[in-house]
Parts: sequence; C-alpha cells; structure tokens
Amino acid sequence: MTTKLDQSKLLRDALVELRDKKAKINALEQANTEPIAIIGFGCRFPKSPNPEAFWQLIEQGIDAVAEIPKERWDIEEYYDPDPDATGKMYTRYANFITEVDKFDPDFFKISPREAKKLDPQHRLLLEVCWESLEYAGLSPLALRGSKTGVFIGMMTHDYGQLAANPEDLHTASGNGSFLGAGRIAYTLGLQGPALSVETACSSSLVACHLAGQSLRNQECKIALVGGVNLMLTPDVSVIESRSNMNSPDGRCKTFDDSADGYGRGEGCGVVVLKRLSDAQADGDRIIALIRGSAVNHDGPSSGLTVPNGLAQEALIKQALANSKVEASQVDYVECHGTGTPLGDPIEVEALANIYGKNRSQDAPIIISSVKTNIGHTEGAAGIAGLIKTILSLQNEKIPPHVHLKQPNRRIAWEEIPVVVPTEAMPWLRGDKTRLAGVSSFGLSGTNVHVIVEEAPLTTTVPDKIERPWHLLALSAKTEPALQELVGKYEKYLDNHIKSAIGDICYTANTGRTHFNHRQAVVTSSQQELVDKLLEHQKGEKVAGIYSGELSYNTTVPKIALLFTGQGSQYVNMGRQLYEQATTFRQAIDQCEEILSSLETFQNKSLREIIYPADDSLDSSLLNQTAYTQPCLFAIEYALYKLWQSWGIKADAVMGHSVGEYVAATVAGVFSLEDGLKLIAARGKLMQELPAGGEMVSVMASKSKVLESLKAMSLEEKVVIAAINGPESIVISGEAEAVIAIAAHLESAGIKTKQLQVSHAFHSPLMEPMLKEFEALASQLTFHQPKIPIISNVTGTKADKSIASAQYWVNHVRQPVQFAQGMAVLHKEGYETFLEIGPKPILL
Repeated sequence: MTTKLDQSKLLRDALVELRDKKAKINALEQANTEPIAIIGFGCRFPKSPNPEAFWQLIEQGIDAVAEIPKERWDIEEYYDPDPDATGKMYTRYANFITEVDKFDPDFFKISPREAKKLDPQHRLLLEVCWESLEYAGLSPLALRGSKTGVFIGMMTHDYGQLAANPEDLHTASGNGSFLGAGRIAYTLGLQGPALSVETACSSSLVACHLAGQSLRNQECKIALVGGVNLMLTPDVSVIESRSNMNSPDGRCKTFDDSADGYGRGEGCGVVVLKRLSDAQADGDRIIALIRGSAVNHDGPSSGLTVPNGLAQEALIKQALANSKVEASQVDYVECHGTGTPLGDPIEVEALANIYGKNRSQDAPIIISSVKTNIGHTEGAAGIAGLIKTILSLQNEKIPPHVHLKQPNRRIAWEEIPVVVPTEAMPWLRGDKTRLAGVSSFGLSGTNVHVIVEEAPLTTTVPDKIERPWHLLALSAKTEPALQELVGKYEKYLDNHIKSAIGDICYTANTGRTHFNHRQAVVTSSQQELVDKLLEHQKGEKVAGIYSGELSYNTTVPKIALLFTGQGSQYVNMGRQLYEQATTFRQAIDQCEEILSSLETFQNKSLREIIYPADDSLDSSLLNQTAYTQPCLFAIEYALYKLWQSWGIKADAVMGHSVGEYVAATVAGVFSLEDGLKLIAARGKLMQELPAGGEMVSVMASKSKVLESLKAMSLEEKVVIAAINGPESIVISGEAEAVIAIAAHLESAGIKTKQLQVSHAFHSPLMEPMLKEFEALASQLTFHQPKIPIISNVTGTKADKSIASAQYWVNHVRQPVQFAQGMAVLHKEGYETFLEIGPKPILL
C-alpha cells in the first residue's frame, strides 16, 4: 500500500514539474518572439524635413531628383556622359536634402571647434534621434543612464576625406561609422548597447534586426534605430559611374523596362523601439509593430555584388517563420527595388515564389519601392522603406509607385499575383490584420527582411470630466528657437483639429526636455490656444501667457511649502478640484473615511460640511472651530497630494498655526490618521471652551504692541498670538481687553482689523483644554521629520521635540513665529514658496 502511495505521489510531482517546465519553455519562446513596438520616428529625406512632409511627397507621387548643387561639388568639373571617362560621372542628378551644413553645437553641448570637424552625418543623426524621442513622448535627457540601445547603419564617409588634417583629434573622433552610434549614446548618456552597422545598402535595416534581438534578450529597454547617408564629395559617384550602377537621369525606375541603374539619394531616418509588453505597460502610443525579421547572405552567387534569388527566398521564409506569420497574410512588400535591370527581376521572382503561393490574381501581393521618390539612400535605404511602410499603415493608404510606364519585360507579370500601384491605393484597417514586408539587400551580399504589422487597436478612455483649463509649456535653448517652436505648434494645432488639447499639453509638458527660454499658455480650448499664440507672436499682450528666461544657474531651486491657517476657509472650497481632479478627490475621501470614526463627525460628514448638497452658502458649521480645523487640514492635505502628483517635491515645509499639522504630516512626524485625530481633538476641545475671546490684527511692530499692553496693564489678559511680519502682529485674549487695546492703537494712527474667530487662539484662554489635549496626544505615535520643518513655536528648524506630545501642547498656547520662520527659510536659500490653502493669506 505504501509503495502504491509513493508511486502516486511521484507521478503527481512529475506532472507538476513537467507543467512548470512547459510553462517556462512557453514563456521563453514568447519572450524570444515578442513583437517589437515602434513608438516614435523622425526623418529628413529629400524635400522632406519631417515625417509629415515625407508622407506628402510619397502620397502625391513626387520624385525629389535635382541637379547636383554647387555647394557639394562643381558638377561641370566632374560630368562626362561617357561612362568610361576616367575620374568622371555620367549623371548630373541625385536626390539631396538641404542645410546639411547647419547645426547647433551648443544644443548638444559640443564645442564649435569639435562640431566643425564632426561628420555632418553624425550631426544629422543627433538631431533626428532627438526629434524621434520627442515624437515618442520621451524626454531625451530623462533617458540619461538608462538601458537605451543605439543601432545605426551607414556606409559612406565623405567628410573624413575633406579633412585638412586627418590626424587632428576632433577629426579622428568625429568621423567613421564606428563612432556613429557611440556619439549618440555618449551625448544622451545612454548605457545600453551601441552598435554601428556597415553592410552597405542593408545597413540600417540590419541595425533594426539587431535592435529587435537586443530588446528581446533584455539587453536594453528602449532602442534607437537609424540610418544616414550624405553625398559630400564626388568620389563615390565617380566609382559607381565606372561600375555603371547609376541612372543617368538620377531616378530609380524600379520595375520599369527603362530601368538603367539607381539615382543616389540622401537622408536620415530613426525609429524608437520597445518590447510590446513594455510599451503597453508604459502607456506609449504604438505606431506599428515589428513582428519579426531575418538576416542572411547571398552566399555563392554569380558575383559578390550579384543578388541571389534563392537566398532572398530563404530570407523571406525565415522572417515569416520568426514572425509566426503566413505568407498569404501579408498585403504589401516595400521592396529593395533599386531600379537595376538585373536586380529587379530577381527580387520580384523571389517575392512571387514565396508571397505568391496560395494567392489568386484577385488578391495579389502589392509591391513598391520608395527609391522611386527619393533615390537610393544607401546606408539609410532600409530605414526609409520602413518609415514609408509605417506612414502607409498610419494613413491607411499605399502611395503610388513612381516612374512605372512600361513594366519590365524580364518579369512575367501576367503569371504572378503581383501588383505595382501606379495610383494611391486604400489600405484600410478592417477585420484582417494588415501586414507588410520590408526588404533591404546590401551590395555586400547581406540581406534583411522585416515583417511589419499595424498597431494594435487601443480603446481611448474619455475623461469622465473634461478639465476646464489646460497648461501648454514650451521651451527652447534660445529665444529664436522658442519662437520657431511656437510656430510649429501653431501649424500642428491647425492641422490636427481633432487632437485632444489635454493630450497635446500633457505630451509637451512631460515628454520634452525643458530649457531656459520658456513660454507657458493657460487655455480652455484648442482654438483659444491657437488664438493666444498668434496674438502673442504679433507682440500683443495676452492674458494667460507667461514668458521668460531662467538663469543659467544649474542649481535646482529649493521649494518651501507653506500651509495656511484658520480664516482661509469658505463653503465649497476646492469643489471644482474635487469634481475634476482624481488625486484631490481620493485624498478628501480618505480624510473623510478617517474622520467618520470620530465623535465630531458622527452627524455630519466632512464633505457635507465643505460641500453642502443644497449648494447652501451657510458657513455656520464650517466656521465652528471643531469643524474648521479638520476641514482645513483635509483641504490642504488634498492640495499637497495634487501638487505632489504634478511632480512638485517639497524641500522644506512650514505651516501657520493649524497649517503646521498638515506640514508635520507631510514631513512624516505623524501619519495621516494620527494627524487628523490630533487636529480634530484640538478643534473639539477648543470648541468646548467658553466663548468671549477676540483676536485683532495690528499693523505695528512687536515692541510697539508690547509697550502698549504694558502701558494699559493688559499683559495678563491680552497676548501676542502671531508675529507675521515686522509690522504685522495678531493679538489675542479676553474680548473687552482686546477691544480696548485695539481702540488705543487706532487712536495712535495704527491700523487694526478684528478677525472673525470663535475663540481667542494662542492665548491664556486656551489653557483649560491643554491637559486633556496632552493626554490624547500622548497616545499617538510620533517620528522625527523626514524633511526639514520650520517650527511655529521657535521660528527655527524644528528639533527632536517636535516628535512629542508636549510640543503640540506648547503649539496651542505659544505665539506663531511665522516672520522668523520665513527669515530662516530665506537665509537657507529658499526663494520659491508655494502656499497651500483655500485662498492666499500668507504670501
């Protein structure tokens, strides 16, 4: 019997272990094949300084070919229509981007001397990486020290050839593909893998493949993937002309019978990648997915630079397998498609042999090449094709393929289910997931194919309550740059009417690095924001716009929070915040729940007192100190939590009388629950004291007030309750005596103001409650403050005594040393003060 039981247990244990191992294998396989999310991108391509302009170019079927500009080289010196002419090129045309000599080195903290020696390709990569991160809603400088990888593809190095002194340190460190990725990682302070890839024309898409592997292997959490190509000298064009690689008219006539080589092109493209699970967890906007990819080599083709169709077929099969996608599921392929008589037919045949299987002529695979628009951007070609595919998915449209007049007769078009779109084709999101392939083949024989999928559907959860006001914070390193940025926002807002103003402001405020030249706009709507920006740019004074320049002092200003005391309360204080700000509402509800267990709040809840259901403005309950004190505490604590949720961190805290209880809670002297119990007990005990006291604000010095009290022999009946400033004193005590001294001071020309209070706080009239208050306070748990708190009792930084019941007993009776506390804060270097209360009283 025992043997049978042992065998049964062993079997159960084995099954459990088997299930665990199977689960681990499945998890590992899932991690190795997890889709990669594209969350941002940026580009500079011919006639396309940004992704929006790039989409307009390709959507409208425009090509960017132009005559070689004089600032690159003198084409008259190098042009010769004879392909065999030594040292010459037989084309006058190519596809260029502009202003490659423009760069702001100070923006990236690069010295002008170093910037001058820095390859413009490296400079361009820095700019577009920054733009891509901003597109992704990531502040570039916030990534410093993070596991962010950089994967860059490039193949030409013209600038180094122009160097007058190649041995110069800045020249040596500013040129070469091996430093392309490292320069970005160094400048932004990134600590993930940094790889420069050079496989000729496939460089940037191979970099994308490697980035996906690095992300899945947990080597990095974010990956910047890019490619760049600039033509700064005629040397490469001369070499390619000798090899008959270039098209005389500078155009790629891909798949056309007149295909006669490729037109060279310039550009830079960058995408920002994350693992899909991380992007979803972080709430990133996902633009598209990379399902998988594969890399191989042509192997033994008929020549090192000759494409191998069988190798291309094997590559696509592997990419599909890695992506767990069937060939028949793919709608579109962005081809390598350089427009060469040899390469185009080989590529189309390989595509048809894989993607054409199990397809009818009625459901063909659509193929195209962006090279017909911008030329062959060589090291950046793969990333250009990927960005075109992303834009096509985003805009639900496949752009027209340019320069196809007579289909290449070497391709059996009628026998294969393949279509080249000569006009824009709809590519709408529907029940079927849209998928695309992107190919890039290197002159080196290294090939890469990537499977791209449309972004997963996301459910936009509308805000339950639309905020009535929004804040747009913009900044730049110089005033002209700031005005340029404002102009870009004006244009964006005009072109994106349906974008939520809250989303725009959130991204600008949290997803950008903030510089010293700043402009903030308070607005209630998108149209109002546009109008305000336009009026301000015209030089008009506009309410709700704040501009200025921060000092270049790198020290972060210290912030002191000041919590208001009694007298600031009113019915419905913070009501709009309670209705619209989740953090504020949760804090008020939390305070109400704690207070509900106390005797004072058995008949009326916190919210019923602050926010009467009948919208009554009757403040009789709220002005009873038993309710006033805990209600103020709750409001100020909720305001603190709201400011904290917005990123405001207190370096020091101080309160005024009742406000010090909230300050102590924030500083960690006692818990929220104990703080509320203590303030509620304080208010209740004070409420139970006999009425008859008065408090008066006096615009005179402390010495003058004391002198007057002594002269009238009222020192025993009236005391100083608060010292708020050099000539701002509050006196408190027996009503008749307070009124008498106030009249005396008024007769001497000193202004006084009677305060609307129920009792004479901080006076001898409070003494009957002290013993019971001390007994209750002694039951609570106190801690030493975690951040500096300035004491009302001493007017200096609180010592260890603040974590005792006796301190809070003294606090009831002693005068509020507010003026001295402010002086101490100022002496400690505090210049930024944030008053937290229902209305401004202290500042």
